[in-house]
Amino acid sequence: MATNIGMMDAAYFVGRSEILAWINSTLHLNLSKVEEACSGAVHCQLMDAVHPGMVPMHKVNFDAKSEYEMIQNYKVLQDVFNKLKITKHIEVNKLIKGRPLDNLEFMQWLKRYCDSVNGGNLHSYNPLERRETSKGGKEASKKGVQSQSSSKGTAAAPKTQSSHNARRNDVSSVNTANQQVKASRPSSSGGPAYDEKITELKLSVDSLEKERDFYFAKLRDIEILCQSPEIEHLPVVEAVKKILYATDDDASVVVEAQAMVSHHPKEAETLSPIAEVSEERSSSEAQKRKAIVNVDFDAAGITTLSPRQRISDTSDVHCSGSPLMTY
Repeated sequence: MATNIGMMDAAYFVGRSEILAWINSTLHLNLSKVEEACSGAVHCQLMDAVHPGMVPMHKVNFDAKSEYEMIQNYKVLQDVFNKLKITKHIEVNKLIKGRPLDNLEFMQWLKRYCDSVNGGNLHSYNPLERRETSKGGKEASKKGVQSQSSSKGTAAAPKTQSSHNARRNDVSSVNTANQQVKASRPSSSGGPAYDEKITELKLSVDSLEKERDFYFAKLRDIEILCQSPEIEHLPVVEAVKKILYATDDDASVVVEAQAMVSHHPKEAETLSPIAEVSEERSSSEAQKRKAIVNVDFDAAGITTLSPRQRISDTSDVHCSGSPLMTY
């Protein structure tokens, strides 16, 4: 049983038309777009179809319009997932927005799951009867029945026309030609071809927005790193920020940034004499400290000398002109 499947699984390559045909035939609905199922009610009934009696259909709202009502449907779906120990994560915040790509991906996964349960056999499932206890379920069933009756009527029309042609060949040929001309004319709303094209463009836009958000987040992380106090004044970081904050697409910006980085070793060379002076100062200070330590050590050693040795030593110090003598 498939609960977690990879993004490269064949399930995610199922087209929208196949998904819609599967939903409408299974639940006797009349959905024209996958995102029309964003309320979560369709997902609940699809789970009820493969697991009869598992979903409390009286809690499902087919008439959900607000995000709060949709979230309640997804809570019911999540409870069913928990009972069945399905670990699939439901991205509710994305689904309730009605974005085509997110709803298509989740419906592709759901179809893959339903097909894996008992081979997709529904055991004479009656979707209309199960939907009667749901809020808005009767209205959804009426729309589904009306669409099916209209499709049957359009399918029966050619048969009636053919029998009519058998009785009146001349008149029917003219009528058939007129009907074909009318059928060939596009409807004022653009027809299903335009709707499909619009859906494809929406999916493309959603994909581009996801890619844009991904790279923007990366650039934002780089900006935050460059603003760290420890490294923000480094020439390399300054060059990176120059490229980040460039307002126009000019190649000279990159050249200037490279010049900032290449100029850094020259600055280090000009500062080298200062470094040498500081080293000389530090060495002289170290020698002074050493001399003071030696004097202290000698003074401490005088206390252990004999009186004759002390007199000779003090005379030596007096001769050397030490400021320690107070004669």
